Amino acid sequence: MNDKNQSGFAMQASGALALADGTVFLGIGAGRVGIAVGELCFNTAMTGYQEILTDPSYAEQVVLFTFPHIGNVGANPDDHEESSQPATKAAVGTVFREAITPPSNWRADDHFEAWLAKNDIIGLSGVDTRALTRLIREKGMQKCAIQYAPEGNIDTESLIKAAQAWAGVEAADLAAKVEADAEFDHSERLWDLANGFADETAPKKHVVVVDFGVKKNILRNLASVGARATVVNGETNFEAIKAHKPDGVVLSNGPGDPAATHARVGPLLTALVESGLPLLGICLGHQLLALTLGAKTMKMAQGHHGANHPVKDLETGKVEIVSMNHGFTVDPQSLPAGVEESHRSLFDGTNSGLKVAGKPIISVQHHPEASPGPQDSFYLFQRFADLMAD
Repeated sequence: MNDKNQSGFAMQASGALALADGTVFLGIGAGRVGIAVGELCFNTAMTGYQEILTDPSYAEQVVLFTFPHIGNVGANPDDHEESSQPATKAAVGTVFREAITPPSNWRADDHFEAWLAKNDIIGLSGVDTRALTRLIREKGMQKCAIQYAPEGNIDTESLIKAAQAWAGVEAADLAAKVEADAEFDHSERLWDLANGFADETAPKKHVVVVDFGVKKNILRNLASVGARATVVNGETNFEAIKAHKPDGVVLSNGPGDPAATHARVGPLLTALVESGLPLLGICLGHQLLALTLGAKTMKMAQGHHGANHPVKDLETGKVEIVSMNHGFTVDPQSLPAGVEESHRSLFDGTNSGLKVAGKPIISVQHHPEASPGPQDSFYLFQRFADLMAD
């Protein structure tokens, strides 16, 4: 299929992005050959694309990068997977303005385009990402179909129909598709230049992490504040968690509609809240905790996706720059008595954290593990460790 790219130069299109409203963008394909459907969102991060695309919270989503140059950092095994399960699928596709750039970084072991193919992710470049970002801001995240066809065999009408037929993320318990199949332990600490990833050899606390799509850097942050983690899935009952004699429990991040996941795991969460154990909720875990406490969640128009979001800690007054990745939010007007807002987004005033009066329960909407992103919120893991010490 011959067309012109966004700069007006003739090109042979080998990829396409079709929206459910009939809008089609042609470009140059990369990564996995084929077609995928999902929800199109934009991410404002400039680096960390490996971590973003392997974050299970992006399950069944296509990530559009607003930063035009992607690929110069290359790919490497240390940043390879944020998913705790090697077979877990996260983002199904990704969109760039410029062609993927060759690696130019001392840590690079592979070209980013080759990495996309190995990870079954469809890429598309040569697209007017500014126009797409404006569209998402005005109309919300879009159902879409993305295709890489090396020979240029692109049927745009079929792609549009595929996008229209996709069920979407509302009412979808996507966490069930990405959480761990079997229980496992984790003691690896955060990466540092001298030692790489080293284990915590003398943990002071034991934490059970309920996995709804947990990111590895959450587990590493726990280890770095002295906590060994045992990871279990959302099908685990309270008695099995209690048998571990944990000092605290973490409800992890994950994809999909929190109300749909809560319908499946609600009894476990209620038992955890009533147990008196220190609890930390992150992203989806924050939303699930809010639902358990009696609050409500709602779908956002374009969501929050990026590594430069300002959030205010209402207890200390500190403003943090944080990573975010969510398409649903907790309705602050629905918070019951005793449940207090602890953090707030300074972009749009949406809720970014909760605490419960008189109970060792805290949660945040953003990603304090910062993978990728700034490390302003690492203190939350120490705050959770302090709750376990009380």
